[in-house]
Amino acid sequence: MKAITSRKHRHLPAQAMSTALAAVLLPLAAQANEAAVAPAMSDKPVATVEVAGKAENAFRAEHASSPKYTEKLVDTAQTVQVIKRELFEQQGALTLTEALRNTPGVGAFFLGENGNTNTGDAIFMRGFDTSGSIFVDGVRDIGSVSRDTFNLEQIDVVKGPAGTDSGRGSPTGSVNLVTKKAFMADAVSAAITGGSASQKRVSADANTVLNAERGIALRLNVMAQDSDNPARDVVRNKRWAVAPSLGFGLNGATRVHLDYLHVKQNNIPDGGVSTVGLPGYTSPDPTRPFISAAKPVDPKNFYGSNDDYDDIKADMATVRIEHDFSPKLKLHNISRYGRTKQDYLLTAWLANAANLRTPVPTDPSTWTVARSTRTVKDQENKILTNQTVLTSQFETGALSHTLVTGLELVNERQLTYGLTGLGTMPAANLYNPDPADPVTGLALRRTGAFAQGEIDTQSLYVFDTIKVGDRWIFNGGVRADHYSGDYNVVTLTNNVLVPTKFDVGDTVYNGKFSALYKPTANSSVYAMVASSKLPPGSSFTVSGNANSAQNPIYEPQKTTTTEIGGKLDLLKQKLSLSAALFRTEVKNEVEQDPVDLQWYQTGRKRVQGVELGAIGELAPHWLVSAGYLYMDTSVEAGRLVTAAGENSLTYTPKSSFTLWTTYDVNSSFKLGGGARYSGKLARGTDGAIGTPAYADAYWVFDAMASYKINDNVDLRLNVYNLADEEYVAAINKSGYRYTPGAPRSASLTANIRF
Repeated sequence: MKAITSRKHRHLPAQAMSTALAAVLLPLAAQANEAAVAPAMSDKPVATVEVAGKAENAFRAEHASSPKYTEKLVDTAQTVQVIKRELFEQQGALTLTEALRNTPGVGAFFLGENGNTNTGDAIFMRGFDTSGSIFVDGVRDIGSVSRDTFNLEQIDVVKGPAGTDSGRGSPTGSVNLVTKKAFMADAVSAAITGGSASQKRVSADANTVLNAERGIALRLNVMAQDSDNPARDVVRNKRWAVAPSLGFGLNGATRVHLDYLHVKQNNIPDGGVSTVGLPGYTSPDPTRPFISAAKPVDPKNFYGSNDDYDDIKADMATVRIEHDFSPKLKLHNISRYGRTKQDYLLTAWLANAANLRTPVPTDPSTWTVARSTRTVKDQENKILTNQTVLTSQFETGALSHTLVTGLELVNERQLTYGLTGLGTMPAANLYNPDPADPVTGLALRRTGAFAQGEIDTQSLYVFDTIKVGDRWIFNGGVRADHYSGDYNVVTLTNNVLVPTKFDVGDTVYNGKFSALYKPTANSSVYAMVASSKLPPGSSFTVSGNANSAQNPIYEPQKTTTTEIGGKLDLLKQKLSLSAALFRTEVKNEVEQDPVDLQWYQTGRKRVQGVELGAIGELAPHWLVSAGYLYMDTSVEAGRLVTAAGENSLTYTPKSSFTLWTTYDVNSSFKLGGGARYSGKLARGTDGAIGTPAYADAYWVFDAMASYKINDNVDLRLNVYNLADEEYVAAINKSGYRYTPGAPRSASLTANIRF
């Protein structure tokens, strides 16, 4: 393999960004005079010029799914992107991580640390880990599972602090997966996919009306997949799932959905590839400078064992009740029990000075890397929750109110067992590792050590959206979360079990306020300020160490985000444009005082930038989804966190861009394509020597062609990474390992409808 070339694409200049921002915001004023797009608002209320549903198309959505967002997206004072099923299906995106490529700056950039590999959806958003802020139908989803898209209608990406919306979580946003529900029509579809890396996948979606008069319908979604990884040897993704949904009263005032999801995964995990020879790599051992000149390894190399595994079983049972007391008073209630079990074994390795052996310095074929760290996980997560939301509309004088009040009761549990008998493996050849090497002494058994945590949360919140005439919309919300947690940790020290108990608990308050002005019926400009708090120990990580933010002695991490922006719906509301300037301040980071060497919550981090978006129909038969994000990140107080010593945040590309567009050539033939750009990624610092401090920027281009054979069958060809770009998709904290991006690959899908 050739060395990965450094492709340092220049960031879009500030002048270009300003021009792009102006291109979105300046038409707001001119739009008021375009009667063909939106009549003047002084004579008629907004509602009189709207035709319900006319603006929907395959890419553009008008609303987010959460009942907390009562207004259209154009009238929502926050960056909220809805990724519809039609979009990620066209791309052949099969996992949540792949579907999130449609929003700029969001991705799985961090591979892990200490020999561990992040499993599941390890998502970073606007500079911070968002993996703990993934929701399904508004309910927090727990467990390290890679989520499939087979049962999803849309994905709502909320950027900015979501503390008022969903409680504790990431400082910079959340992701909500909206599942498929039974509906009142008969429809059957299936998809069969084959492709590179022995990809084999089949899925089916069948909905039938059982009783039209009583509004009873049944929907069943199923999926099975068995695929290798086009970028890697040995790595395997094998899973199957079933998701029935039974609906009652779907054509009445009281609607009930009974949903169930069962997922089974039997994967071979990916421990990554050695960064030897990549741009920025130097010898980890000053006494062996010749290592700096070593060539890169084959990115397909697998340094683990054929016997490694990642087995996951997830079950989720949901009851959803919706009742319309009147057109202006509605109740929404959801109850869920979820359970995720993960058994995991990965042969990890570390190519530091001690573990990278070079017995014949002039013959790299003799070099080896020790596979000395066998990592395991034996973990179970459970959640039991009930959420009730009451939405009411009323007037007080000249003010129109939409009041949303809610109560959430959540019980979350996690149990992790310690294991021994992990076995050992011989060192792997650096350039030609053999995953079939024998594992000696593998006899997994529990040691008696465990970590058990339970968190109870009771939440109350209220949002009031106030409309003043046709021009102004004000929104204010507050949320109180009372949580209490118990942690029992038993460690095995010198063959002695040592118990430790932690108690955490507090009541945290968050708020959000926004003001929005509508120059026309289909445009808005707004300002928003919101807060978020993440208490220590509230995410099943607790510590007694003074240098850990998860120590219960500390105050919650506090976040404040301010955002100003504008939104504009064009072309009879079929195309949506958005622009936002934002700043996020994160406080109460734990830092050590250089004088007394004590730890205090004096650290502060900041992310600020601009985000631009366009989604919908550019012209008849021409759809587009595009976004650009520029971020300026910094540590305002405290130690620098990047390996290169730059004052920026890790795993956060400064510039990122995403585009997908399709055109219907005729009634049978569709062409599409996309591009993704990610700027340079800075990795974290942990004292590693010789490893790359960053991952280079890269562009990736994809293409799609679809042909409709008849009313029942169409074929879709997807080709990924057209230029066969070699790039680093994720890098671990020490920089010894990375995940290579997928090379050029393809898939062919037959879509069948009845």
